[in-house]
Amino acid sequence: MSRTHHPARVGELRPSQLLHTYGAGAIIDLPRLSALVLGNDYWDIRRMKEIREERLLAAVRGRLGAQVERLCMPPMPESVSDKVSPFDRDYVVGVPVMAFNRWMRCPYCRFLGPLESGLFELKAEPYRPDRTRYVHSTCKKHRASPAVLPVRFLVACEHGHLDDFPWVEFVHMDRPPCGRPIIELLEYGVSGTANDVLVKCVTCEARQPMSRAFGDEGKKIMPTCRGRRPHLGDVEEDGCKAQMRAILLGASNSWFPVTLAALSLPTHSGKIEQLVDEQWPLLVNATSREILTAFDKSHMLSAFADFTLDAVWKAIQAKRNPSAPAAPAVTDLKEAEWKAFSEPDATLHSADFRLSPQPPPAGYEKLIEKVVLAERLREVRALLGFTRLVSPGDFADVEEIPPDACVPLSRRPARWLTASEVRGEGIFIQIRESALQQWERAKQVAIPDGEFRQAHVQWRQARHIPFPEAGFPGLRRILLHSFSHALMRQFALECGYTAASLQERIYTRIPGDVEGDPMAGILIYTAASDSEGTLGGLVSLGVPDTLARHIEQALEQMRLCASDPLCAEHQPHTDAITLHGAACHACLFAPETSCEHNNRYLDRNLLVDTLSPGTAFFP
Repeated sequence: MSRTHHPARVGELRPSQLLHTYGAGAIIDLPRLSALVLGNDYWDIRRMKEIREERLLAAVRGRLGAQVERLCMPPMPESVSDKVSPFDRDYVVGVPVMAFNRWMRCPYCRFLGPLESGLFELKAEPYRPDRTRYVHSTCKKHRASPAVLPVRFLVACEHGHLDDFPWVEFVHMDRPPCGRPIIELLEYGVSGTANDVLVKCVTCEARQPMSRAFGDEGKKIMPTCRGRRPHLGDVEEDGCKAQMRAILLGASNSWFPVTLAALSLPTHSGKIEQLVDEQWPLLVNATSREILTAFDKSHMLSAFADFTLDAVWKAIQAKRNPSAPAAPAVTDLKEAEWKAFSEPDATLHSADFRLSPQPPPAGYEKLIEKVVLAERLREVRALLGFTRLVSPGDFADVEEIPPDACVPLSRRPARWLTASEVRGEGIFIQIRESALQQWERAKQVAIPDGEFRQAHVQWRQARHIPFPEAGFPGLRRILLHSFSHALMRQFALECGYTAASLQERIYTRIPGDVEGDPMAGILIYTAASDSEGTLGGLVSLGVPDTLARHIEQALEQMRLCASDPLCAEHQPHTDAITLHGAACHACLFAPETSCEHNNRYLDRNLLVDTLSPGTAFFP
């Protein structure tokens, strides 16, 4: 259930968690149950507030199809009071889930069986939802019906399917299955690992250690995937030829979100046109002048207090029937953002977008061309789908993810997607293009460029990603990425925000690219669902004198790491496990929610001279 602004209750999630951690297809741990979030087909669209962001919606349509109509917040109740009766209408408003894993284990008799067997009974307590549980009504070793717990083993495949562990097939792997198998799960030792778990069939005395389901042996003996998609309630029609892989309940690789994010940019220079865009979820229902008048009498048009109804009606008609041709599908969300930051225009300011250009910090005029303070920002993020076992971070872009690996959120082509919006502030720094090109032409820079290219290919080959040579970000992006991480670590010490609340957005394109002009800049920003993200603590660090001090301190911190010389001498192409140069948790790594590349493509040797001098961009 998704609720905000009151003390947490059992099963409560924030809207952002339904995009990043517990979206459709993910498993949520409850006190005595585990629940699977169902797909969009089961959600109540009537309780969901629409989020307007035309650029993001156009990009989503370019990937999922023109049938996508809207982006929506998760369903939330109208009441925000914590004192809600379980019999109130708002009590049942939320995200639909089902009990999963479907196999339960009795802690007393060690019996293992599915919920469909009828041997387990659901006990719900409306006023104490934390006590909701299944009980073993026929347990022979306990007087009362003891509470049972979901088994902590599941199976999944790289095509995104998820299923219960095949207990009957697994325990009878070396012999024909018996007629009426009764399965028990025995645990020896105190480590809780698979080596200490034994599966036993009481009927025929068959036994199998759980350790056989994992590792190299598990890759050989586990059966073929059945193609089950429990969040959609179906089995894939074409089946699945992949092999099942045993995973643990709650494993971090059981669900990876595939998201797309965009910053809200004003599309009109006129204030009334901007207001119409912001209020369009309401104004789209004003199909006549009379309806608009009714909205005004109901005090629903307070945002247009400075304009007459005639002017508002004219702006609504202009938006509904535009004279200009329809805009083409958005392929690069960062292109328009780069233009807005690199060429700030005060006439485009709005309630969610306000920029303040600043001169370059003293001492860095030859390297930094422009600094822009983003006093107001709004980020909208949409959930496109999810993957299992294979992280989207292994791919250079969302479009590179294979279609059979990205699991859809609904059985039919999606007509709406779950989204969230946050507001905040940030600092945009544009690197001087001439200085960057001069650095890229230096002979010594060709060495790390070749090493990172080799590491990029090795990384993708080890993960069987098609076209391993494709998707290399280039040394320019690696430099900007490393600079961004160094500044985020420094900013977190003084801006008042935690390191996990800061995020980066990198804008880069090499000269001569057919897609457009070169780009070289970073945006470090923070965003929250309320006013906390716009308190000014980060923007205040962007004034020239203060920013110069922070850049100097950030670069000085990069010269020496607590893990040197191992960190400074680390080369990205030495193995296919890491994809970074001189970087580690002691110097450059950032929280995963802050980084665009999952702490890959980092090297502080490109920033300043360390134990391996010669490739630094900053003198």
